[in-house]
Amino acid sequence: MKISKEEVGYVADLARLSFDEAQTEKLQGDLSAVLDYVAALEKLDTTDVKPTEHVLELVNVLRPDVVGETLPIDKVLANAPEAENNAFRVPRVVE
Repeated sequence: MKISKEEVGYVADLARLSFDEAQTEKLQGDLSAVLDYVAALEKLDTTDVKPTEHVLELVNVLRPDVVGETLPIDKVLANAPEAENNAFRVPRVVE
């Protein structure tokens, strides 16, 4: 599928990009090649292909979420630069 220079310019404007004439011509060819590839993929018979979420089988490796012993407050705040009312004191970031 042939892409025009105007279409490349339109897409570049949407992405807030600017290209010189040589870059525009290169992108015109690159985008045309991508659309040609997509058109070729559309012709493939995918009736017996199961839909997938990812091309690789991924498995989450999570540890069980169990409640354990908590640290005492004085140990938690021992290395804090500043503490106040049994909590970390941090600089204000919102006015």
